[in-house]
Amino acid sequence: MNFSSSSRLTPWVGRLIIANAVVLLLLLTIFTSPALVEALRFAPGEALRRPWTFVTYMFVHAGLLHLLGNMLMLFVFGPPVEHRLGGRAFILYYLYCGIGAAVLSLALSGVMSSAPFVGASGAVLGVGVAFAMLWPDAELLVFPLPTPVKARTFIVVIIGLDIVFSQLTPRDGIAHLAHVGGAAFGYLFFRLQALSHRSPHPPPRAVERVVMVQSGAAEPERRTPVPIRPPRRADADPVAAEVDRVLDKISEQGIDSLTAAERRFLDEVSRQKKQEP
Repeated sequence: MNFSSSSRLTPWVGRLIIANAVVLLLLLTIFTSPALVEALRFAPGEALRRPWTFVTYMFVHAGLLHLLGNMLMLFVFGPPVEHRLGGRAFILYYLYCGIGAAVLSLALSGVMSSAPFVGASGAVLGVGVAFAMLWPDAELLVFPLPTPVKARTFIVVIIGLDIVFSQLTPRDGIAHLAHVGGAAFGYLFFRLQALSHRSPHPPPRAVERVVMVQSGAAEPERRTPVPIRPPRRADADPVAAEVDRVLDKISEQGIDSLTAAERRFLDEVSRQKKQEP
């Protein structure tokens, strides 16, 4: 498994792109009544009377450019994150960030005016935060910048601009603080996950990196050796950096500390290595 293979369109990323495109097409061609959009959008003042809008709003977009911007960002950041988390965890995380964006908007509506809004920006920015936390030094080519930008820097700048524009242009029709809500809930998810796996004891010194991987209850436990490699830059190969991180976690906390997604990740890396000539 290499970074190029993890960047290909993954199942849930593909489904989300198709779902958002189909909804926009239907709203532009068949279901053109403004009342339907009003019923699906998120309006903080009406949210408690319309609880379904905490989810439905993120599948409705204001136009083609709005859709393209969100889906392009999902296409760039989504596949590696889905590979890393696994399909089920990825779609739950995506919805969690989208709902988090709506929750923050609802909370802030008591102290500032908040107009109704639509779009997947909060959920997608949450996926961007996941990418930046998993591969902070991965380099991105961002048009029209002449040099690559690290993922961590790119996401921080996007969030910072949303905060600035929310104060400078509060009536520009863009739910800047909802974007920040999706990013904040994504960051909180990974911080809580890191705290839950923190070891209370000092880590033992690693002697050998040998990973015991069990992909299912029906399969026998098998011993999968993973060769030690020299340190590599995370931005050169994010997958190799993730392998190193998981192996370090095993050395520090033991094999039982791995999450199901981490076990699947190592299992897939092992299969890819066996298939290499």
